[in-house]
Amino acid sequence: MKKNISLRSLFTLFVMSIFVLSCKSVAVLPTKEPLAKVDVKLLGKEIDKASTRIKTFRARVKAEYKDGKQQHQLSLNLRMESNKTLWLSASILVPIAKLLITPTRVGFYEKFQKTYYDGDLSFINEQLGTTFSFSDLQNVLLGNPITDMTSVGFDRIDHPQYYVLVPKIENDQFRPTYFFDPNTFRLKEQRFIVPGSSQSLSIKYPKFQKMEGKTLPKEIEISVFDGSNLVQIRLDFIRTDFPKNLTVPFSIPNGYKKLSL
Repeated sequence: MKKNISLRSLFTLFVMSIFVLSCKSVAVLPTKEPLAKVDVKLLGKEIDKASTRIKTFRARVKAEYKDGKQQHQLSLNLRMESNKTLWLSASILVPIAKLLITPTRVGFYEKFQKTYYDGDLSFINEQLGTTFSFSDLQNVLLGNPITDMTSVGFDRIDHPQYYVLVPKIENDQFRPTYFFDPNTFRLKEQRFIVPGSSQSLSIKYPKFQKMEGKTLPKEIEISVFDGSNLVQIRLDFIRTDFPKNLTVPFSIPNGYKKLSL
């Protein structure tokens, strides 16, 4: 015997179907390869959820520098307190330089030429050809995109391996392009090109590591091209931990000469 379906039952079934379909679309599931069709806004939310947010961390870092003419290897001590302090101490067998960055100040001194800088972020941006803020530099070290992936509209560029996103609103100073792993939604590269020039900055993240439930870069590769010269910096994070309290000793020695930019 066939059962009659009431209008009320049909309506209930219809509402439940909509609910189930909508639930399926609230997230972008991890996949080995990027999906051909994906809601870019939902993708941005998954990327934001995958971003690293920590209060403090410190690390021992092996750094390599190459510019086509010279090559150096340094040992770095890195300490960071979120939205407050970035501190670096560089050594080649013995300490040779220190760097202190806050949201309002950059302090730096090196022992070879006995020079120092004490001013704003223009010192860092002059070296990289950027206009980064303190939070941007912090995100670079944490392996996060410098753009808020949930508050800015993005266009997607087709790529066989990664989700590639560019902001819809163009920046007059540089144009960022972001490459994300479709399985982890972690950043693989953020690339910046200065419009109307051949200047570019690429920051790649070949490997990540997970410690105490937190994910941080294991390796960072930075390439700066000014139109004629290429500078490459590779950072290998040897040891990382998350202390509750950090000290950032920094005092410019007497007799050092101030750098003028």
